[in-house]
Amino acid sequence: MPFPSSRYRIVTIWRVEASLEEVGAVLADIGGLSTWWPSVYLSAEEIAPGDALGVGKVVALHTKGWLPYTLRWRFRVTEVDPPRRVVLVPEGDFTGRGTWTFAQEGAVAVIRYDWDVEARKPVLRALTWLLRPLFTANHLWAMRQGEESLRLEVRRRAATETERARLPPPPGPSRLTFSRSARAPAIQGTDAA
Repeated sequence: MPFPSSRYRIVTIWRVEASLEEVGAVLADIGGLSTWWPSVYLSAEEIAPGDALGVGKVVALHTKGWLPYTLRWRFRVTEVDPPRRVVLVPEGDFTGRGTWTFAQEGAVAVIRYDWDVEARKPVLRALTWLLRPLFTANHLWAMRQGEESLRLEVRRRAATETERARLPPPPGPSRLTFSRSARAPAIQGTDAA
């Protein structure tokens, strides 16, 4: 039996007090993703470097959101127009396209992420018809964590060692778990943020 559409089109806009160069340096630091955005990125590994601009770069990811499941996927960078735009093509638990666009408005970097994907993970495909709002909320939670984490990382990189020691850590992962009691199933959890 075919699954109903498991396509997601979600747009996120971040506003971060930083230059496009500062934002670009953080986002391009693939090895640092699980350090500065630990609420979502469990691991990130560059598999292929791509050309001088990063076109052709391939990155393997293990990610999670607020809900208690993880995703394994890769992306390949297909287009780079520094410092304005980066396009990636995911594969694995997602297929489709992710487009980052960047604009400077005074002291604020405006970052837009267009996520137009088909969920391929079987549980997501099977339950999209019922849980699409919850899966969308999970993505939006992850992106809110990313915006806050990016703000902190830009500040951390610009700070002195003494100032860095006073900055809070980035938001941590969700602690949501499923448990069953003798009476009824329950969902328990807290944000570590």
